[in-house]
Amino acid sequence: MKDHQHRKSRRRFLLPWIFLLCFLSAVISFHFFFTGTLLRPKLVTSSSLQTAQMEAIAGELSSPSSPAVSVQETVIFPDQVLLFLKYPPSTPLFTRDTIYCVYSAPPNSSAGDDDRRRRFQLPPNSVDDDYFGRQIVRCPLSPRGSIVSLSTSFNGNLPADPTYYRWDSLAYEAMIDRDNTTIVFVKGLHLRQGKLSDPTKFKCVYGPDSAHGGPIKFFIQSDVVSIAQEIVRCQTPPAVLYMVVNENKKWDDLFKVSVRMIGKRNPVKSVARLERRFGPGPADKEHEMCICTMLRNQAQFLREWVVYHSRIGVGRWFIYDNNSSDDIESVIKSLVNAGHKITRQVWPWIKTQEAGFAHCALRARDTCKWVGFIDVDEFFHLASVNSSLHDVLAKYGSRGSVVGEIRVDCLNFGPSGQKQIPAQGVTVGYTCRLRYPERHKSLLRPEAVNETLMSLVHHFHLKSGYKHVNLGTKTLVINHYKYQVWEVFKEKFQMRVATYVSDWQKDRNSHSKDRTPGLGTKAVEPRDWSSRFCEVKDTRLRDRVMQTFADPKTGRLPWQSSQFD
Repeated sequence: MKDHQHRKSRRRFLLPWIFLLCFLSAVISFHFFFTGTLLRPKLVTSSSLQTAQMEAIAGELSSPSSPAVSVQETVIFPDQVLLFLKYPPSTPLFTRDTIYCVYSAPPNSSAGDDDRRRRFQLPPNSVDDDYFGRQIVRCPLSPRGSIVSLSTSFNGNLPADPTYYRWDSLAYEAMIDRDNTTIVFVKGLHLRQGKLSDPTKFKCVYGPDSAHGGPIKFFIQSDVVSIAQEIVRCQTPPAVLYMVVNENKKWDDLFKVSVRMIGKRNPVKSVARLERRFGPGPADKEHEMCICTMLRNQAQFLREWVVYHSRIGVGRWFIYDNNSSDDIESVIKSLVNAGHKITRQVWPWIKTQEAGFAHCALRARDTCKWVGFIDVDEFFHLASVNSSLHDVLAKYGSRGSVVGEIRVDCLNFGPSGQKQIPAQGVTVGYTCRLRYPERHKSLLRPEAVNETLMSLVHHFHLKSGYKHVNLGTKTLVINHYKYQVWEVFKEKFQMRVATYVSDWQKDRNSHSKDRTPGLGTKAVEPRDWSSRFCEVKDTRLRDRVMQTFADPKTGRLPWQSSQFD
């Protein structure tokens, strides 16, 4: 009863401020409309009264008595639980050795007092240091009906977070684009792959979450510009844009954005905050060629992939780390120390490869003329010995060119008789492949991407006026080391990253090209695995690697010294 009265009192206090916020939004909208700056407002000065009023609302919505470190949100995945920790500035971060996942019955459960006190703890699966100013602790999946909290070796128990979000329906990322529209990534809208949906059937909503994981309340709505797959683009309300432009961090931290289907009362629940805003891009881009990839537990193969591609013209890498637990940070750090420009983006959202690639295309737009979207087991192979990727791109990269995407065929390699991970790396160890190319991957001019950001992993939808070209295998091809030794290949059964690709453990889409012919749904090694997928002997890339990279005295390759010693 007291809790109910407290919420009613809180609503009565907030209501005048909400009306004030809506009034300010209308005033700013009126100003933007009549000054012709609705999509590109020039907010150079602001009223101190307006700022104070907006911050007063933010101050009321925040909790002044919150602990130094708190669990901000909890997201439940099919195989683990993610807890997002909010840290005040300059607070030391927890490590995997100093924090524990604690499981107990919820306070309002029907369990007896003894059962509620009966708790147990487990070490986390992994801990990530920085995700937009927050730390992610990944805990093993909790038993049905229990709640997860955290305990530290020196601070004791952290308060359990009452806000639990399920991954099957959640707005999970948001950003403001150059034209000041908001881009929201949403799980659970169940839109068709590769198809546009009707934007008039949806609204974007902005506001704080209500207590205990309820939907966004006291929200401001805006029109949706485009919607496809898991990506929604909408007009940003001027009042929200005002706070983002003026970098009011307190407001940014409280406000979330989500999507509501017209006819439904509540929007999709949300953990998506406006963490990033893109400004106007530079006239000249730093890199001719970059690569985006999404990976999970590929640290042992990363060095070969980066060193090789740096030699043929790649200048920067954007690595989207999808819940790795194999110390990939140390490998990336050593590569950065060796002079490679690599950015690691923590991307905790499972089966969202299309969304992650769209996110990366926006990030790469300011610094990269071209971006390749390939996996860590895929290697560009140039037909000409003395050419580089720059030579290939020069034909299509001139100003005014209408080519927005170059599609490159993939050749799929098999285990090639290997039964253990090749000591000299995949490019040397795997030399037998299927005869004909299968599928393609793309080199993209980021500014050519359609406003929907829609992709099929292998290629994007382009703006009107741009086109794609298909390269022949005599110019450039991708060696895809798809079917490696069983020890490596079986990990593909654990989790597929693409949204519209079925997990191999599920008995559906049995004829999909993404599946392994004849393997079925069980991660059981066939007796003849090492000799499968071998139709053509192809040693061209192996020979070039040994000629270009091998030490003339020892024959060792540069990625061997750290990877296999």
